[in-house]
Amino acid sequence: MIHAQHLTKIYGRFIATEDVSFKIARGEVACFLGPNGAGKSTTMKMLTGFLAPTSGSASIAGYDMSKDRVEGAKKLGYLPENGPLYPDMTPESLLAFFAELRHIPRKERKSRIESVVDLCELQSVFHRPIGRLSRGYRQRVGMAQALLHDPDVVILDEPTAGLDPNQIQHVRDAIKRIGLTKTVLLSTHILQEVRAVASRVVFVSDGRVVFDGGIEQFGKDADDFDIKFRELTKTKQNRYVNKI
Repeated sequence: MIHAQHLTKIYGRFIATEDVSFKIARGEVACFLGPNGAGKSTTMKMLTGFLAPTSGSASIAGYDMSKDRVEGAKKLGYLPENGPLYPDMTPESLLAFFAELRHIPRKERKSRIESVVDLCELQSVFHRPIGRLSRGYRQRVGMAQALLHDPDVVILDEPTAGLDPNQIQHVRDAIKRIGLTKTVLLSTHILQEVRAVASRVVFVSDGRVVFDGGIEQFGKDADDFDIKFRELTKTKQNRYVNKI
């Protein structure tokens, strides 16, 4: 459902990502893990078609996002880090607006909105201006918007960044519910996120994939995860194109 093939992105002489390759199968919940600045968000943007790779390709549900982005986007729900919302709107008006933009048939809009409101637990804030909501609720509104068209694939970039412990738990619970029926890839640098929601880890460091395997291969407990994280990030790679 998600296929990265030799994705490389270069800005000037700086190598943001280099030869990133992995596959996420239908029904998997995978974490794209790594330290800050490792290339996670750049890879996410290439996977979703928001950023063109220097080389390599990305596909969603079989659609090449460089060539068939419109069709691929129909299968994709994407929540970028700090995803844009309209603060003067309510969740009700925002979701109605996006339902129209996504050409969801009128007879299905009410049921689709009710479904994502229930999934993301937005009932108590449904009629409140988004600008007055907590960061945790705003994040859940963003997730609801990304899920509105019932995509097969969901990509979340740092979905719990900046949230307090209670808000983090609410978002984790939502991700678990989403993962029951969809393929999910979420990026994070927080080890607890991996243990809480994922069955698979793709670890990137200095723009390169340095680990790809099941959660049990990464470690059995928090101490194992911490040790593995440090091991995978202790060697620094050259991230600049050599001058000719």
